[in-house]
Amino acid sequence: MAIERRALTEDELAAALRELPAWEVQDGKLHRELGFADFSEAWGFMSRAALVAEKLDHHPDWSNVWATVVIDLSTHDLGGIGTLDVEFAHRVDALAG
Repeated sequence: MAIERRALTEDELAAALRELPAWEVQDGKLHRELGFADFSEAWGFMSRAALVAEKLDHHPDWSNVWATVVIDLSTHDLGGIGTLDVEFAHRVDALAG
C-alpha cells in the first residue's frame, strides 16, 4: 500500500506527536536521539533503519557518535514534516523496541 506523500497540517502533526512520544519537533524537523549499549549496537540499528528508508524511498538526516544515533526527519521538497516522515518515525520506534 502506497503512502500518500504530502505535508502535514498543524493538527495532524500534533496528533502524530501524541503517537510518537519519543519524538519532538526541533528546527522544523521530527527529531529523536537514541542511545545504545555501544557502537556496534548503534550501527546495527542504523543498518536496519537504512533498509526501511530504502523501502520507503525516504531517507533521514542522521548521525552516529559512538552509542548515540540522532535522527532528523523532514521532506525537503514539501518544505516540512510530511506523511513519510511520520511513517518512518513509527518504523524507527518499532525497530528500537
